[in-house]
Order: sequence, then C-alpha cells, then structure tokens
Amino acid sequence: MAERIDIPTPEDIQKLDGASARGLLRQLAALIATLYALIDDLRETIARQSHQLEQFQRAMFGSSSERLPSLKTQLRKKQARRETAEQKKERLHRAQKRREKNAEKKRKAARKEVVEHPIVEPNCHGCGRHSHQASPLADAVSYEYEYVPAHFVRREHRQHRAVCECGEFLYGQTPQRVCEGGMYGPGLHANVVVSKCADSLPIERQAKRLRRVGIPMNKSTLLDLYHRTAWLLRPLWAYLVGDVAQSADVSADETPIRVQAKGKCRRGWMWTFIAGKKISYVYSPSRGGETPVQVLGGTTGTLQVDGYTGYNKVTCPSGRERAGCWAHVRRKFFEARSTAPVEADHMMSQILELYGVEYLAADEPVIGSKPHLLLTLRQTKSTKIIGGIFEWLDVQKPLHPPKSPLGRAINYTLKQREALSVFLNNAQVSLDNNLSERNLRLIALGRKNFLFVGNDQAGENLAILQSLVATCIANDVNPQDYLADVLMRIQDHPQSAISELMPYNWEPQD
Repeated sequence: MAERIDIPTPEDIQKLDGASARGLLRQLAALIATLYALIDDLRETIARQSHQLEQFQRAMFGSSSERLPSLKTQLRKKQARRETAEQKKERLHRAQKRREKNAEKKRKAARKEVVEHPIVEPNCHGCGRHSHQASPLADAVSYEYEYVPAHFVRREHRQHRAVCECGEFLYGQTPQRVCEGGMYGPGLHANVVVSKCADSLPIERQAKRLRRVGIPMNKSTLLDLYHRTAWLLRPLWAYLVGDVAQSADVSADETPIRVQAKGKCRRGWMWTFIAGKKISYVYSPSRGGETPVQVLGGTTGTLQVDGYTGYNKVTCPSGRERAGCWAHVRRKFFEARSTAPVEADHMMSQILELYGVEYLAADEPVIGSKPHLLLTLRQTKSTKIIGGIFEWLDVQKPLHPPKSPLGRAINYTLKQREALSVFLNNAQVSLDNNLSERNLRLIALGRKNFLFVGNDQAGENLAILQSLVATCIANDVNPQDYLADVLMRIQDHPQSAISELMPYNWEPQD
C-alpha cells in the first residue's frame, strides 16, 4: 500500500513550485497504480468467491440439468443434425440389432418353464358338442418373465462308513469345505461378497434380507464369511495387482473412503489401477505418492491420470509416460462458465470436436480393430484441433486473472500440454481417464450405503474383493459362480499356475 498523502486543494497546487508539483504528481501516480492493483485484486477475489458460492449452491440445491452435459448426448445431437437419410437408416438398424441381441440374451438366461392352459369349457357354445370332439389347432403361445426368489439349502452330508471282515474301517469321501469345520458353503460366501461389492448392499441389510426368507443369520456371521473370503483370495488379488503393473498402458485414480476411528471417522483412500479388462483396487490410509510407487514403481509404459501430483514419483524424472485427461479439462471450463461464458463455451466446443473424432473411430469397426488406422485418424484430425486449442489458450492466458475460475482452468490445461497430447502417438491411450472414474463409482456408491469401513484391514479386504468382482464384471464372468468355484479350488491349486484362476482366464470345472 502506498504512503498516505493529503490531497492538496487547487489553491495549494497553484502555490507549489515546479519541483514540488512534480513530486506530488509522482506520489499521485503511485497511489493511482496501487489503487488499480487493489481494484484488480478485489475483482478477482469477488469473482472467485462468487464462483465458489455458485458451486456450493449448485451442489446443495441445483437440479440435475445443472450438471456437466453428457458428451455422448451432445455428440448424438450434433451428428443427428448432420446425418443423411442413409446414415439415419444405418443408425436405426444398429439400434434394432442391439435390441434383438439383448432379447436373445434374456431368453437364454431365463429357465424355460411351460404352463399348460387346457380348454375348460365342456361343450361348444355353437352346437353343443363336447369339446373333446373338436379338432385341435396350434397352441396360442405368449411369454412372461417371472422372478423366483433366491432360496437357501441345508445340505446334509452323509459320509458312508463300513468295516471289513479284517477289521479295517472304510470311509466315504470327506466333504470339502471352505474352511476346516465350517458350516457355510462357498455359494453363501460368494453371495455375501457379491451383494456388497457388486450391489453395494451393506452386511446389515443382507442379514435383514435373509431373515425375511426365514433364515435367522446374524450380521457378525456374515462379516466372518466376508472377511474369510478376502483372506483366502488375497493371493489372487496380489497376482492381479502385479499383472496390472506389468501392463504397458495403465490408468489410475483415487477416491476417499471413511474409516471408523475413536470419536469420529478418519479418511482413508481407495485407489484403482486398470489395464484393459484387469481392474485392481488398493487401499491406503493416506493419499500420498507411496501407493503409486508401491504398485507401479520400477515399471515402464504410460500412466493416464488427472493432474494430481501424487503420481509424479512414478512418472518423473524417469518411469512411466504421463497421459492427461481431457474430461478433467472440460470439467474445469464448465465450472468457469458462470464468470466467462463465451470463453468457456468456446473451449468446451473444441473439446467436443476431439471427442467427435473418437466417436467416429468407434463407429467404424475397421478402425477400432487396427490401431494404426486410429493413429492416422488422430494425427489427421485431432492434431489440428489440439494445435488450435493451445494457440487459443496462449492468447487467453494474459487476459484473465490467474486465480479466477477461467484463469485456473487455462493454467491447469497449459501445465499438462505434453500429457494431454500423448494419445496422439499411442492408440492404446484414451482421450480421458473416465474408465478409472467409472470403476470408482462402485466405491462411491458403497460409501453412501455402508458409510465407512471398520479399520484399515477392512479397507484392504474391500480392495481385494472389489478387485475380483469388478474384473469379473469387466470380463462378462458371473462373480457369484466365479467366487464359489475358486474358493474351493484355491486351497490345493499350485502357486505356479495361479493365473489360471484369474477372472480373465477362468474356466468353470465340470
């Protein structure tokens, strides 16, 4: 702040000599410059606080229409405006094929059950003859899908025994169990895990569901089954995490999860590391960079993440090549629309053009199956779009306060210029990190339902079981069948052949 000065009156100014007048002018000029700087700071502060207030109001009271617009919906509308009659016909044909395919899956999944509806009227209304004398016609067939509630079975194992004339005792085969002396089968263990990890159903609600069908099962019993399953399947999870780490292209993200503690819950973190259809979760008590180092340290390839610095230890100065996420960039500019709508909308339209190239490639099976064709398309179209984006950002950067919402969005994007361009030279790298975010939604949904995990060990068990269930889903494997099978096989399966039990290699036993 400039030194405070007394503003002279016009009469006082007339009495000043030349040197004094020049000194006063310099003081006034410095004061004016300081005031301008203060005004700029105040404007920036007001804009930032107004933006924060708007974000808070949107989160608390905003309708769903105020959320980030769906890229798929925007592109579909854009393409619909441009498509020809032939293209529209082809699009509708593909949609009809999808519906037929889903209907066929539904028919195959349902167990067939025939219900006969015989003619009950004894005589014909027209002539009075007995209905048995009528000539039969083809039956009128209609279909109905019905839900049959799940049921539990109490299996009674009878181990036959005999004694030989020589005095030797003979025994039937000992029934195999999940654990020695256990009285609950692998299917029940698997059901508890799938209900929690795939359906986000807390253990307490599972106990209520069982009681409704007449089975008095305590919450503590179900918790024992859940944690025992995690302990038995830990070797599979460890192999999965290592398999993901050895992949050339990995995407990662993290989300907080509450952990029960004395007085109040503390914060833990659930990380996901994904390579194709291999999905692994890792629990950590903190968000530090130790977890990425623990999982990916010493490996090479690409790592697609957002701008969080916790991944720096595995991407610089040597390690994996960092790939950026355009979805995060788009979100930053969407949040800046309240203070700079014209600039934010322009940037979002350019990002939409980038996604348009990717959707064009996805609609062409030939391009999707041949990486070099995808790279050619990206280098032909996407390179030009990205060049225009960064030229525009370089021009806009000095025009906006760095702490304003738009200024932060611009700086975030420019700092990741190199990472955001990696996908141009690698067909295996996506335009965004949405795959990781989608898989963290399971954790977020569970977090809303069961609120917290009991301790760090419970967090690790959740990561183990969530990894196997999510990988099953990604590979179109029924997690209930998979878990029930491997729980029995892993007990005597050789460690050297553990890859055979992974969801993406698994084959059920006859």
